[in-house]
Amino acid sequence: MNEIIIRLNKKYKNRINKGYPLIEKDYITEKHKLKEEGSIIKFIDDNKRFIAKGYYGKQNKGIGWILTLNQNQPINQEFFLKTIARAINYRKELYRDKNTTAFRVFNGEGDGVGGFTIDYYAGYYLINWYSKGIYEFKELIINSLKELEDYKGIYQKKRYKTGGKYIEEDDFVCGERAEDRIIVKENGVNFAVYLNDGAMVGFFIDQREVRKAIRDKYSKGKSVLNTFSYTGAFSVFSALGGAIKTTSVDLANRSRNRTIEQFDINNIDIQEQDIIVEDIFKYFKYALRKELKFDMVILDPPSFAKSKKYTFSASKDYKDLVKQAIQITNKNGIIVASSNCSSFNMDRFLRFIHDAFKESNKKYEILEKFSLPKDFKTIKQYKEGDYLKVVILTLVG
Repeated sequence: MNEIIIRLNKKYKNRINKGYPLIEKDYITEKHKLKEEGSIIKFIDDNKRFIAKGYYGKQNKGIGWILTLNQNQPINQEFFLKTIARAINYRKELYRDKNTTAFRVFNGEGDGVGGFTIDYYAGYYLINWYSKGIYEFKELIINSLKELEDYKGIYQKKRYKTGGKYIEEDDFVCGERAEDRIIVKENGVNFAVYLNDGAMVGFFIDQREVRKAIRDKYSKGKSVLNTFSYTGAFSVFSALGGAIKTTSVDLANRSRNRTIEQFDINNIDIQEQDIIVEDIFKYFKYALRKELKFDMVILDPPSFAKSKKYTFSASKDYKDLVKQAIQITNKNGIIVASSNCSSFNMDRFLRFIHDAFKESNKKYEILEKFSLPKDFKTIKQYKEGDYLKVVILTLVG
């Protein structure tokens, strides 16, 4: 890899020394030197003393990631082999868990190298590349994975098109191609995933602990509304936990068939469930008009969503979303409020919830809070990486 020596803007030296991993544009005093993504950046101070090594790779969050504070550490096959080996060892309990066969193996900067992740799906590995820069290290990373673990096949998703969008192509890399779908398990529950069918595989593995809690503690005997339901994972766990009925609402047309599929592979009677393809904000109005109420309402919106009539931004609109949920939740009912938006933390998220109840003249009690599960490893120096916030609460009185 090419190596570029760049004088660091001195006001950011302490930030790097304290372990902050993201390289931001303002770090660079000699921007003309940044040409080829994947180049190794060697940061020095005004006295030409070494500070850190990183790589240049443009993505939504910055222009690269710090790799080491050790001047003598080469960024080579051995570096990636040792880094990925540590990550795999950290997840050894999950590898042994026969009831859960889908989890994260490598979580970017949380495991030492920002810009890519590796997920495991019942013997298959999926690598997400978030910049052209980290993709330049593809062979070193894949060769490390091959050396460390047996695998059926390896897939990839390039997510560094303009705006961080997915590049549509054949995602198969090596090994044996999977069947059209793979059945994985999460806490004993079956899920169909698709490794070569667009940007998403079929369900989000970072919600594992929340789904288990819904099944084991909260859904028995309840009517459940699952909003922004995607492929119905929360609905499946609710039904298996003894919900009397689930209603799944999502705007995407394909959500219906995929949700039916998830119910089917878990032997859940589809006739006892409602699956509705509709804008959730339109559905809220319908539910109010028909005086529909639910014992549990699950809110798991994307950070940003746009339909013909509505635009939703989690950082601006989550409070109003909770207010609408309150209106259709039964007395002493439960709201599961979730957000994966990294632009605000749990304290601000709790403020959204508090303000929503205050403006609705309602009281609530928090039952549980969740953040990312253990396999989604984060570091304290990069709080943005700990993006998941889930609050399970009950309406009081």
